[in-house]
Amino acid sequence: MSPSRRPPSAVAPPVLGPGRSLAPDLARGFMLLFIALVNAQFFLTHPDTVRTLADQVLTFVQSTLVNGRAIPLFSLLFGYGTVWIMRRVLDAGGGWVHARVVLRRRGLWMLVIGLAHGVLLLPVDIVGAYGLGLLLFVGFLRARDAVLLWTAGAVALASAALNTVLGLGDAFGTSPGDTDPASAVPSLVESGFLAASAERFAEWTLYTPVTLVLVVMPPLLVGMWAGRRGILERPREHLTLLVRTAVVGLGVAVVAGLPDALVTAEFLPEPEPQVLVLLWIVHDLAGWAGGPGWAALITLVALWLTERATSRGDGDGSPGAIATAIAAVGERSLSCYLAQAVVFTVVFAPYGLGLGATASASGAVLVAVLTWGLTVALAEISRRRGLRGPAEVLLRRLTYARTRLPGSPEGRR
Repeated sequence: MSPSRRPPSAVAPPVLGPGRSLAPDLARGFMLLFIALVNAQFFLTHPDTVRTLADQVLTFVQSTLVNGRAIPLFSLLFGYGTVWIMRRVLDAGGGWVHARVVLRRRGLWMLVIGLAHGVLLLPVDIVGAYGLGLLLFVGFLRARDAVLLWTAGAVALASAALNTVLGLGDAFGTSPGDTDPASAVPSLVESGFLAASAERFAEWTLYTPVTLVLVVMPPLLVGMWAGRRGILERPREHLTLLVRTAVVGLGVAVVAGLPDALVTAEFLPEPEPQVLVLLWIVHDLAGWAGGPGWAALITLVALWLTERATSRGDGDGSPGAIATAIAAVGERSLSCYLAQAVVFTVVFAPYGLGLGATASASGAVLVAVLTWGLTVALAEISRRRGLRGPAEVLLRRLTYARTRLPGSPEGRR
């Protein structure tokens, strides 16, 4: 039986390579700051979040550069990572059958972890959406480049059309000032944990497939395309593409998101609901450009840090203490993502400290930055001690359970 046909049957995960590329880990680590900012704001359940000039400025900056840009960046990196996992399986002597089994099993357990995260902590969970994506669409890893890119474009257009239709439909029945931050997410205002968990289960069940199809899929497919070329791992070979993507992607994100950001930050009066919906749709669609733009910019920064360390003759080629610590967060992104949700639940939920009902926008930013900073410190301590993230260890064990690869010692017995 050929290696590509041999069924998986024992524990033998592929061995990690001697080193990791800085750019993907640095991007994931920095991206978790964006996720923290977005999720902390999500927990605010009252309309009076912008009270001072500081609130206005922070809301404007976050709306322009972070909101609607974090998930596209996260999704692109996830799609990129699936190619890396498949490559590791193939390098360990496996075939497509082995890679498909490993990735689908990973997707299944991510869906389970996402469900637990969504029910216990945060209904707008992204882990479950990625897990569902792996289960349903792992076959795209074998698709031609044209199929990946055209499918990403088609899904993006369909998402834009559906969001426009649904958004305008709701807007025609809404008056200015009628919006309630908690109305779409009832679990945020439930005073009891069990009642909130029941609400979150229903919300997670709805949000997970919707988020996958309407938000995650386009950048995920682009990430697969980029992963085939090793763009983040070999940035010097793709310098022109990275520069253009950073300039155009972030430029589009800023310009297209500016009107909605000015309204959200209350620098401009709120327009009619129909206009407000259109501003929001344009803002979020521009996030599909902003995500790759951020990925390209962070990759260029990683290249600069690495080459600077090399030119200085640093013994270990270290990019610097700060970059190393942020990259450590990227290596433990799942653990840090779940840790953020625990902190935010304790701080903002009604059955915790309850600050979601009173905190301002700047207060939410402060909690988000401090929480992210805590994960950076813990990740760096773990790195120095040679420890992986607990969630990563668990997911890895579950993913490679009962898997025997031909290149492993077990596979040669």
